[in-house]
Amino acid sequence: MNQAVYESLGLSPNEGKIYESLVEHGESSITQVAINAKIHRRNAYDAIARLIDKGLCFEIISSKENRYNAVDPDKLVELLGEKQNQLQEILPALKKKFGQRLAREEAFIYRGLEGQKNIWRDMLRIGKDAYVVGAKGGWFDPRLESSRIAFFKEANKKSLRFHQLFDYEMKIQKPGFAESFPAKLEYRYLPKDYSTNSLLHIFGDYVITYTGLTIGKISDDTVFFILHSKDLAESYRKWFWYMWEQSSEPGKK
Repeated sequence: MNQAVYESLGLSPNEGKIYESLVEHGESSITQVAINAKIHRRNAYDAIARLIDKGLCFEIISSKENRYNAVDPDKLVELLGEKQNQLQEILPALKKKFGQRLAREEAFIYRGLEGQKNIWRDMLRIGKDAYVVGAKGGWFDPRLESSRIAFFKEANKKSLRFHQLFDYEMKIQKPGFAESFPAKLEYRYLPKDYSTNSLLHIFGDYVITYTGLTIGKISDDTVFFILHSKDLAESYRKWFWYMWEQSSEPGKK
């Protein structure tokens, strides 16, 4: 198993190696454990003791040499559940502190695919409709698939609506894209001469400009300039509706 998975459950590298060796080989002496896990015998003693404390293995007492064995791997699922419960206990206080420290007006930058994931988290946290100028389908970059599916699932639960002014090229290169959009969508196309490699996105009190975009893709070099300002966001929304009236082919999905 990937060692990172064990570490995410709170197991040290040696603990992960020993647990997996016990699952594979069964009841073993400490010498056999050290050999199978390819770690030093001294380190095996400490790691075994921690695994016993975590309920992942047990000791078999013997008059000659004690032996050890692993418990059912379903115990790992229990460990994950315990960590999730611990997170849920502290999450309300963290969210409260996060909300209290948010400035009324601020500016910051995200980058690349992780930046887009951050924006989706912000959108779900704010829970307001989205307005986009220069939409290019970049959210549907294949590398974002799992995060995008999760985002739209939550967005639909919150009944978020998306109002998008697509670049003209979307009509040519991605026919039918709007009809397959996985959420409530109203859209139009910008005039042919007004396509760019940038995008403007407004939701709640946030205004975000994307740079370095192409149709259907977000580059690792894409930069997201985030402005948090109620006055600016309201102004941009007014300008959005002006551009909406100047654009063509109204549609709704």
